[in-house]
Amino acid sequence: MPSLELRGVSAVPNEKGIAMGLTRVIWRQRRVESKISRCEDDREGQFHTQTFERYSRYEPHIAEGLTQMFVAGVSTHKVGEVAQTLMGVAPSASTISRLNQTLTQQFDAWRERPLQEHWRILYLDGVHFSIRHGDQADSTIILTALGVDLEGHKEVLTLRACAEEDKDGWACLLQDLRRRGATHIDLIVTDGQEGVLAAVKALFSATPRQRCLVHKQRNVLNAVPRRERGDIQAELAGIWDQPSKGEALVQLAAFKAKYSKRYPEAVRSLAEEEEKTFTFYDFPERLHRYIQITNVIESLFSNVRQRTDQIDVFTTEDSCLTIVWATIQDIRLHKISM
Repeated sequence: MPSLELRGVSAVPNEKGIAMGLTRVIWRQRRVESKISRCEDDREGQFHTQTFERYSRYEPHIAEGLTQMFVAGVSTHKVGEVAQTLMGVAPSASTISRLNQTLTQQFDAWRERPLQEHWRILYLDGVHFSIRHGDQADSTIILTALGVDLEGHKEVLTLRACAEEDKDGWACLLQDLRRRGATHIDLIVTDGQEGVLAAVKALFSATPRQRCLVHKQRNVLNAVPRRERGDIQAELAGIWDQPSKGEALVQLAAFKAKYSKRYPEAVRSLAEEEEKTFTFYDFPERLHRYIQITNVIESLFSNVRQRTDQIDVFTTEDSCLTIVWATIQDIRLHKISM
C-alpha cells in the first residue's frame, strides 16, 4: 500500500505542514442506476471525515473537529497542540499507518465506482502539482472531470495523473468514464488545450462542446498591445453578451471587419473554433453563466490549492491523487439551478 508521506510534512506534531494522511474519509455513494451495479450515497455531504480512531471512542466530537482542522489546512503543529491540550495524547505511528491504508483503499474504491449514464454537463480541466520522481521534482497535471447531473448536482467523476496534458492522457480519462457507465453527456465545456480537444473529438464527437470564453478572449488579447486591451476586451465580451446567437454573429462580423487589418493575428485567434464559442445559445438562458466558461471546475481547483498550499512536493503520484481526492470530498459543491 503506497505511503501518503509528503515532502516537508510530517505526522509529528512539532513539524510544519498539514497531515492529510491522518484523515480517514468515510465514503457513501448515492444510489444510481448503472450497467455495472447499484450503490449508495449521502447526497448532502457525500463524504464524511473522522480521524484518530484509537481516541474517537473517548470523545468522537473532538476527533471529528481535529479531522476538519486537517482538511481545512491547519498545520500539523497546531492540530497537535490542540490534541495534546484536549486529550493529552498525540497520534501514534501505528494510527497514522492504519489511517493511510484506509484512505488509500477508499480512494481506490472511489475511482472504480459505477457512474450514472446521463450527465447534463461535463467540465474537463487539469491542475498542476509538484511530485518527486527519484531525485527530481516534476510538475504533474491532475486531469479532472467534473459532472453536473440532471438535477444540477455537481460531482467529481475521476482524477488522473499525467506528465503532460496530451491527447492520450485525456483519452484514457474519457474511456474510463465510458467504461464506468457515463456514456450520455449533453454538453462538454473545455478550454482550448489541443490534447483535450483531440480526445473529445475522438470519443465524444457527437456531443456539443462549449469553448471557454475567458480562455478564448485571453488568447485573442495576447495579440493586442497592452495599451489597447481594455477597449478591445469590452468589444470582445460584447459579442457573447447579445441576447441571441444571430445578434452575436453580427457583432462578431463587425469585430473582424474592424480589426482584420490592424490586428490580423488577433482575428485569426478569434476565428479558431469560433463556432464552439456559441454553443451555449443552444441551452436555456439560466445555464449560460455556468457553461460559457470553465469557472465551475477552476474554482474547485483554487479551493484545493488553498487547502494543500503547505505541501511543497508530493513524494508519489499515488499520494498526490489520494490527498487531492480527500481534499475534494470535504469541499461543498453548490447545486446549479437547472
